[in-house]
Parts: sequence; structure tokens; C-alpha cells
Amino acid sequence: MEFKITLLPGDGIGPEVVEEAVRVLDVIAAKYNHTFQYQERLMGGCSIDRYGTSLTDETLSDCQSSDAVLLGAVGGPKWDDPNAKDRPERGLLALRKGLSVFANLRPVKVHAALIGASPLKPERLQGVDILVIRELTGGLYFGQPKLREMRGDCEYAVDTLEYYDYEIKRIVELAFKLAEGRKQKVTSVDKANVLESSRLWRRVATDVGKKYPDVNLEHQLVDSAAMRLITGPATMDVIVTENMFGDILTDEASVLAGSMGMLPSASLSEAGVGLYEPIHGSAPDIAGKGIANPIGTILSTALLLRYSLKLEEEAACIEQAVDRAITDGARTTDLGGTLTTRQMTDEIIKHF
Repeated sequence: MEFKITLLPGDGIGPEVVEEAVRVLDVIAAKYNHTFQYQERLMGGCSIDRYGTSLTDETLSDCQSSDAVLLGAVGGPKWDDPNAKDRPERGLLALRKGLSVFANLRPVKVHAALIGASPLKPERLQGVDILVIRELTGGLYFGQPKLREMRGDCEYAVDTLEYYDYEIKRIVELAFKLAEGRKQKVTSVDKANVLESSRLWRRVATDVGKKYPDVNLEHQLVDSAAMRLITGPATMDVIVTENMFGDILTDEASVLAGSMGMLPSASLSEAGVGLYEPIHGSAPDIAGKGIANPIGTILSTALLLRYSLKLEEEAACIEQAVDRAITDGARTTDLGGTLTTRQMTDEIIKHF
């Protein structure tokens, strides 16, 4: 089969890890007789430097006409001026909106051989296998009004947290559908004791849950959910939550796996192009040193194969190769090892 994949290497370590992920995809293509056509485009800080904007209309159009999009990372100190007209993160939000992706899936699974890499006690990490589903279209990141201005002698800023019931309904329904194939448990995270938007979220989640009698639904306030991710992560299965809560909780959850460099993500639309990226940032402090962990990006390609290209066997092949490489002791520096980015990928490819 033939597919078109748009590559957005981005900033910092993004180009390094995307290059290794493409090597893995090429091995899969040869093994299963597929053809992956790649087109590489700029997005983020590098696009600001070249074109004066973090996401050009042409790049967005190319992404929209692809079968899937693979992103490295965006951002860095060079573009962190809060007064700048454009920032790399704006391009990411515009890309998500342009692709109509509404659900971000972040699996957090602790590998038995890496339990010692986490700062948590080993007994708390046994059996941890969580899927966090984050809503991407609403909340503080997109709500209006959004502004910063002078009011008299004071500077004033406002962000609006808004949600429509249909936005909540579709993300919660996805969570229940995915939970049916797992441990049949959904934890809906909100702040219903304070926020009106969360009270709407809880009501809609409860209504959706009635249609899935075999799936257990529990409601959890975001602050207690953050504590539970550390004190009892193995008790959680599918977590579904709004945009900002999901952003924060998934970064917290990365500590369970031992390194943020381990975790992939998939951003899905209802019928269009999927966006795939590791959850780590651009890590400018190690960019160009060849020591970044490529596993999060490589596992993101597995999600790309599974959800966008419907190639389940190929996706599982990548995940099994990563698992075997780790079991055999392959480690990058963030995991306490000495392997370079390229060497880690070599070890994974050996296990195909």
C-alpha cells in the first residue's frame, strides 16, 4: 500500500528524533511491502525564522492533504519573548485546529525493565498501563475573549475557559469506546467543585456513561487526580479530561515511565488526518548532541500506523521491537545508559 506522510521535524531535538523515526518507518515499509512518501515542511520556530510565521498556509494545506502528519517538537528560548507577535506554540495550536483533531491520546505504560528509572517506589509502578485522553478543541487555549491590555495604570489579561456539550460528549464517548477494549474503567477528571464548565463536563460524562453499562465511570477532581497519578497509578485505566488539565496531567504521568522521552501521542480527528508526536519538548539544551531519546517518536509512528493507516500488525511490530530492545538493556542517557539517538534506533531495528 502507498501512503503520504508529512514530516514536521520542528525545533531543537525534533529533527534528530524524526530522522530516526523515519528510519524505522522505512524498515516497516520494506518488511511489509508498503510505500511511504514523505514531504518535509517547516513548522514552529524554524518556520518563524524562514517565513515570519510559525505555520504557513501552504504547510497546513500540505498536512491536510496527507494521510498522516509526524511532528518532532517546537519551541525554544530563541522564540520565548512574551511580546512576540508569533510563537512556535501558536503554530501547533493552529495546526491542531486546521486538522480538526479533537482527541489527544497519550498511553503511559511502565516497562518492567525501567521501573528503576522512575523516582517512584517500584511497588507503585507494578502494572501501570494508563491511556490519557485529552480534549483539544476547547478550554482556555481556544476560548474567547482572550486578551492582554492596559486598563488605567494596570496591565490586564484574560483567558476564557469554554466548552460546548457536544465537544465534551464526543471526547467522553471515545474514552468509553477505548475503555471497552481495556480494563473497562473510565476516570473523568474535572474541577466541578469550582468551575461551571466542569459541572457541564461532569453532567455530560455521566449521561454518556449510562450508554456503556459494562464500563465503570468514576469522577475525580483534577487536584486529587494529580495526587493519585503518583500515589496509585495502577488503579487507573482510561483518563479523560479537558484541554489544560490533560496537558498538565500527561506531563506529570511521564515520570511514571522513567523519562518524558519514552511517551508517544496521537491527536485524532473524527474523519481526517491524524497528528502524531512525542510528548517531550524541543530540549534545546541537548539539541545537536545526538543523545535525545527517540523512543517517544518511534512509538508515535506505531500509533500513526494503527490509527491513521489502519496497519495494526505493523504498529505492533514496532512496539514489540521497542519492548525487546529495552528488555535487552538498550538505554539512552536519560534512562541512565550511554547509547546515542542513532544507536538506540539501531538496537530497535535489530529486533524487527
